[in-house]
Amino acid sequence: MHEWMADNGHTPHIVIDTSIDGVNVPPEHIKDDKIILNISHSAAHNLKLTNMGVSFRARFSGVPFDVWVPIESIVGIYAKETGQGMIFSPSTVKPEPPDGSKEKEKTGPSRTHLTIVK
Repeated sequence: MHEWMADNGHTPHIVIDTSIDGVNVPPEHIKDDKIILNISHSAAHNLKLTNMGVSFRARFSGVPFDVWVPIESIVGIYAKETGQGMIFSPSTVKPEPPDGSKEKEKTGPSRTHLTIVK
């Protein structure tokens, strides 16, 4: 998505859930546990996009800052000019309760969200 947006002259922005462990962004720019970051090549220096996360150096209110966001903290990506992009679902993996006990699993058939289209 980032590459496609850049190739088409759009400015890619990512929405980050800052409540996820490992997020390193300027805390003064966080609002409601979210931050929107411009990841265009002109704004994000030394931009690295990997399966583990996104890292770059940017200026926030004129102050340089090394940003690191784990991939699981990225809520969405969109083009600033059009607002078009993708919103990502939260992980379906649920952490185990701290006491080690597991919830009772539901029995019976589960209902699918898929429908037949003819």
